[in-house]
Amino acid sequence: MRLLRTFIGIFIILSLLVAVGSGCNQEFEPGTYTDDMGRQVSIDAIPGRIVSHVPSITEILFALGLGEKVVGVSEYCDFPEEAMSKPSVGNYFNPSIEKIVALEPDLVLTDGHIESIKQLDSLGITYMVIEPRDVDGIFKDIELLGRVTGVEGRAGELIKNMEGEISRIVNQVEGAPTVRVIYVLDVTDLSNPWTAGPGSFVDFFIAMAGGENIASEAPAPWVQFSIEEVVSSDPEVIILTSKHGTTFTSPEALKGHSAWQATTAVKRGRICIIDGDLIDRAGPRIVQGLEEIARIIHPELFD
Repeated sequence: MRLLRTFIGIFIILSLLVAVGSGCNQEFEPGTYTDDMGRQVSIDAIPGRIVSHVPSITEILFALGLGEKVVGVSEYCDFPEEAMSKPSVGNYFNPSIEKIVALEPDLVLTDGHIESIKQLDSLGITYMVIEPRDVDGIFKDIELLGRVTGVEGRAGELIKNMEGEISRIVNQVEGAPTVRVIYVLDVTDLSNPWTAGPGSFVDFFIAMAGGENIASEAPAPWVQFSIEEVVSSDPEVIILTSKHGTTFTSPEALKGHSAWQATTAVKRGRICIIDGDLIDRAGPRIVQGLEEIARIIHPELFD
């Protein structure tokens, strides 16, 4: 009798394990998925080998717990740290098709900007374009990748957590005075700085964080402003971007320029530096980027 109960117990445990395993597979449905380019992409089975040459997409995959399935990345995919140990398919701008093919991927993920990726069609390799235009687009793409890879539940949790953090930050700055801000991408020419206009994540985040982007009426997401436009708009905060800890322009360069010295931001010493990857990469870390911008614009609300 005791032996029978033991066998029954083992049977129940095995049944539960099978149920859990099948539950994971039930999150995936073979079919045709629409990517961000409007392409119809057929996915018949959960991809076991994925290549991503776009840093933001790579970050989403790891955030979804799919790191083990990532078999190739670009040289620019440096977050999380585990991504740097993956085989490289070259740099983001010029990925090697030969290296991608050699990795025998079930799915290649791209943002649609690199023309050479289209060669994969003729080689019989499935690829999807992931290129969100706004925060809602990021959520939709996380959901899409979750469905395609069989981890829709994880994707839902990630989106829920991101939405909660964004709501917390927005609520924290609600009612605060609006602060004029310029985000400086490049000031190689101090008299004609590159900045972020409408349609960029930067413009959206500045508004969400209680700021007023002085380039919000510019004709494009990335534009050059004349120094006269900067001075007349009189930013109260200047945000400089950095990559890998290195700023493109030092605060000292602005402080030493006679025209920049006329701005309220320079007079008050409100020149701040932010890691550009937190904003430029349309992935999970945008939440951190939003909070950094909010802290820069309204430090009194976070200290």
